[in-house]
Amino acid sequence: MFDQEDGELNVVMGVLFGVIALVIAFVIGLGVHSMNRSGAASTAVETLEGGVEVIYAEVEEVGEPMLKIYFESGVTGLPADAVEALAPVLAELETRADALVLLSGFHDETGAADVNAEVAKNRALSVREALLAAGVPAERVLMRRPAVALGGSDADEARRVEVRVQ
Repeated sequence: MFDQEDGELNVVMGVLFGVIALVIAFVIGLGVHSMNRSGAASTAVETLEGGVEVIYAEVEEVGEPMLKIYFESGVTGLPADAVEALAPVLAELETRADALVLLSGFHDETGAADVNAEVAKNRALSVREALLAAGVPAERVLMRRPAVALGGSDADEARRVEVRVQ
């Protein structure tokens, strides 16, 4: 009788230790995964005309954009209401000293791909210049090359710069 109870106890103990080992492995895996994600973002620095350095970051966008600034076709200058629209972004940066601004420029399908990419970049640069003029340090403003250059089927929606604080 005791042999049967000992055998059942050994099975229960084996299952219990197996579950504990799986939980420990899962926790270690989560730790390694989060360390890899929180590591330094891959960045590239491009020097533009006039010696202006722009930091391009390959970071994952987090959440929805805080602001979308829309542009007319072929126009890279900021719309008249854009500076006022940046006020919530500036307020968020003041409250979160460790936060960065991530800018992503987009374009529509009209025209050549290389010209469109340049237009999208210049739109993001115009938003960047407005942030710098408002007192945001250059090292807190990162630009992201858009993974998908098109903003969807609506051409007006495609001509935009997305502003994220993360």
